Amino acid sequence: MVNEQHIILPNNCKGYLFFPSDGPMPENCLIVFHERYGLVQHTLDICKRIAAAGYTILAPDLFSLWDGDKDALKRGETRAIISDTDAVTQINCWIDYLREQKHGFGEQNFVLMGVCQSGRYPIVVASKRTDIAACIVFYGATHDRDWASNELQPHPMWQMIKTLQTPVLFVFAERDHTISLDNVARIRTTLEAANISYRMRVVPDVPHGFLNDTMPGRYRSQQAEEAWRYLFKFLDDVLVKNWPNDRVEWDLHSIKSRDYNFHDNIRLE
Repeated sequence: MVNEQHIILPNNCKGYLFFPSDGPMPENCLIVFHERYGLVQHTLDICKRIAAAGYTILAPDLFSLWDGDKDALKRGETRAIISDTDAVTQINCWIDYLREQKHGFGEQNFVLMGVCQSGRYPIVVASKRTDIAACIVFYGATHDRDWASNELQPHPMWQMIKTLQTPVLFVFAERDHTISLDNVARIRTTLEAANISYRMRVVPDVPHGFLNDTMPGRYRSQQAEEAWRYLFKFLDDVLVKNWPNDRVEWDLHSIKSRDYNFHDNIRLE
């Protein structure tokens, strides 16, 4: 069982806080960023599961100030785009809020987790802060659009990766229709060139969003449970066992078909 609090910041940004109901609020905190659909049930379910395992979880609605059609957004019929600057401003406000609550959050107690469209934000934020313990990215941050520089994304992804001081867990899907294995190779090469620790899993024969049990066409229960094990092992190594800062770990586990062709991958619902 977990406690749930709905929070509205003075700037009208909204979010949810989750923590175990059987004791004080844990000092280790994950900030979980939602997919392109906004702060929908799938994201809240992710947060509750991690909180039940003994963590404090914050789920900010990064589209709180977006004035578009929220129902169309949830259906995937439109897309809300916010700038990296706006995302960082919001996330910094949330971290300030958490620190002000005086629940014992220390200098290295925050982990940032992004999924799909929000997968870039852990890297964007961690490239600008020194108090992030780790980043987690599920099938994101590697699209060609994530590597483009423009008014909304002024700093190139490779440049932000070079400034990271935290290990990163990446989980990708072989049958992802938006991220190719060439994209995965690009970010891996960039991480290694920058001497950044990472764990990277390419899960075979699963589509984009395979963790999402609210989308039957995408959800793959067995592989999803395996991904959950990756996630919890990474959190334990970072927050409980203290990731060694004097070493660099490159851990890739990737399985693909011999006849893999990115252009054969299709969008599933």
